[in-house]
Amino acid sequence: MIIDQILTSSKETQEKGFESDIKSEKPIRSIVKAISWRIVGTVDTIIISWFITGELTMALSIGSIEVITKMVLYYGHERIWNLVKWRKQ
Repeated sequence: MIIDQILTSSKETQEKGFESDIKSEKPIRSIVKAISWRIVGTVDTIIISWFITGELTMALSIGSIEVITKMVLYYGHERIWNLVKWRKQ
């Protein structure tokens, strides 16, 4: 059932083509994806920083700076890749 949905979705995407596909990935979706990924990434950075420095305050400082810069970078990266036609049907 799930595999059928994935295969059907894949076939539909291939049939729609590039123009339709680029319109389906709205900027707000990229923003939400960036935020959710950064939550995961920032928690990881804080844990690693805490492990290395042994200081929770320092780890939180590193994590708070990192979350902003990485969200901006991810958003830009995502939007650029959305324009790239390579390996898209």
